[in-house]
Amino acid sequence: MRANFIFSEVWIGLRRNLTMTVAVIITVAVGMAMLGVGLMINSQVKLLQDYWYDKVEISAFLCSSGNAMPSCKGKGISPGQTTALKTEIEAMAGVESASFENQAQAYENFKANYGSNPALVQVARAEDMPESFRIKLKDPDNFAPIIDQVSKKPGVAQVIHQKDLIGKFFDFLEKLRSYALGVALVLVLAAALLIGNTVRLSAFNRRRETGIMRLVGASNLYIQLPFVMEGVIAGLIGGVFAAVMLIVTKVFIFESLTEYVAINNPIGWDDVAQHILLTMLIGVVICILASFVTLRRYLRV
Repeated sequence: MRANFIFSEVWIGLRRNLTMTVAVIITVAVGMAMLGVGLMINSQVKLLQDYWYDKVEISAFLCSSGNAMPSCKGKGISPGQTTALKTEIEAMAGVESASFENQAQAYENFKANYGSNPALVQVARAEDMPESFRIKLKDPDNFAPIIDQVSKKPGVAQVIHQKDLIGKFFDFLEKLRSYALGVALVLVLAAALLIGNTVRLSAFNRRRETGIMRLVGASNLYIQLPFVMEGVIAGLIGGVFAAVMLIVTKVFIFESLTEYVAINNPIGWDDVAQHILLTMLIGVVICILASFVTLRRYLRV
């Protein structure tokens, strides 16, 4: 098999169908980039779920003087009531522990979580932070009875289950992931159709050469290989552009997201590299399959 002949045929095919080739490259690049973004979102959601779901607690915020909550009636809870409430909470069935967080501790936690937003930290004061109990459950899924009991206790302003807060964020990420994967599927299908049309057009333009090759006894693989390589090259170039877009997405979106959302374990570059390799491989495989299927249907070998 003469390599020079094959590469010359590939170059001729790419040059003759330059517009179609560029369209294939762009479609593959965008499709693989969307697929990679969907995979990156999926990895980030899994990391966040593994980290947060084991740390989900119930926060029972206590009444302070002037609190407008109906259960407080403008009165604050005394230190003695706070101690008694802690004892009652720890005695509840299903409660593993209850830790008290005063205003100073709440302010330090606030600064740790929102330190990337100096303006917000400067506006807040320790006196603005509510005191609370952080209640850890023996069974995180059995939270409803505990919330019901704690919310009825005197001196409790509001009870919040942290899973309700992060659950909305996870729901948003799930929808975003589904959207990205859906768009990627449509673009991958469009890329496969474009590749098929490109290969068919190239085969039609070179039908005389392929006919001569058949007459001299060339094998099917020898005839098909230049057309398949055209699709592979377009897929590889599109994969490279997709890799660049994924790197940009990691730097300017995923890393910037940590400035606004407390993400303790963002996806690493090793995860991004795996997704890049996977999307490039998928892009090349799609190009090969589309080329072979098109050749079997439109090229008589």
